[in-house]
Amino acid sequence: MPPWAWRRAFPQATVDAIEGAIRAGETTHSGEIRFAIENSLPGILILRGMSGRERAIGMFSNLRVWDTEHNSGVLVYLLLADHDIEIVADRGIAARVDPASWEAIAQTMETAFRQGEFERGALEGIRQISALLAAHFPPSGDNPDELANRPVIVS
Repeated sequence: MPPWAWRRAFPQATVDAIEGAIRAGETTHSGEIRFAIENSLPGILILRGMSGRERAIGMFSNLRVWDTEHNSGVLVYLLLADHDIEIVADRGIAARVDPASWEAIAQTMETAFRQGEFERGALEGIRQISALLAAHFPPSGDNPDELANRPVIVS
């Protein structure tokens, strides 16, 4: 995919809406959400047989989503070329939410994305993740914003 392909699905207004949804959601819980978009895997990673899930776990580490006080970070990783959505949760929230719940959120997002409704799918996924985080990690008195809310575009 060309490096600019993500802009068709995620124009500036959609990226702004995702950032706003993450910021608003994080007022309801003490977790952290990161959203990453990658057009396609680099050729060398394809040759090594890397899966979207493996790449998401690497991004989870690279973006330091694991580096939150309550181990309650969640990464939404979208690999556009493969139409793959991976949700990686840190150990604090993963211990409280079963993998089927994360998969259901990813499927909701995938359904919207297949219909070309990228903004709707992303915002619904963030809403559902925020609800899970709020149920298990309600906001504390001191609720710092530990990770950037802006979606990261992996190039």
